Amino acid sequence: MAGLLKRALQEEGHAVDVAADGQEGLWLATENAYGAIVLDVMLPGLDGFQVCRRLRESGTWVPVLMLTARDAVGDRVRGLDAGADDYLVKPFSLLELAARLRALARRDDRSRPVILVEGDLRLDPAAKRAWRAGTELHLSPKEFALLEFFLRHPGVVLTRSQLIEAVWDFAYDGGSNVVDQYVNYLRRKIGRHDIETVRGMGYRLRHAEGG
Repeated sequence: MAGLLKRALQEEGHAVDVAADGQEGLWLATENAYGAIVLDVMLPGLDGFQVCRRLRESGTWVPVLMLTARDAVGDRVRGLDAGADDYLVKPFSLLELAARLRALARRDDRSRPVILVEGDLRLDPAAKRAWRAGTELHLSPKEFALLEFFLRHPGVVLTRSQLIEAVWDFAYDGGSNVVDQYVNYLRRKIGRHDIETVRGMGYRLRHAEGG
């Protein structure tokens, strides 16, 4: 199931890490700044309740969505008491999971609006649609994820390492030009002057006048 969820969320444009047991999950969650965590109750070693409780005790407040095959009210209460933000009982729809995660990511972070707008660029993360001056853009999943990341950080210089981690989810290889290739693909679709190259540092989405 973890593999299925990973593929489904990657197709939604997310970068995804998978932990095989509770201890690994706890370590990953404290070492990385995730947008949200999907946490199964039935994990080897530390169970989901324990992982969630330890995260909260350590001051990690990333939104947590708990998954379980159990539907007893007591288990739901236990999960929420452990610090979970939401609860989903198996079997569940992947569409519902994605929608719950989007809602959680927005709940406590005002930098995650429903629609991202910068100048005449607009992007709807939920609908996976983007527009330039009212004209819809036809983007690949990676192009969409890249534009979304730029729109969440307008005017900020983003390094290749940051872009790789956010969009491709692997360590940056100094010899790789995948970021440069996709920035060029994106420039062809939104306009060549909207994404600036900052020599020796990375790329920056131009901040709209008065934006």
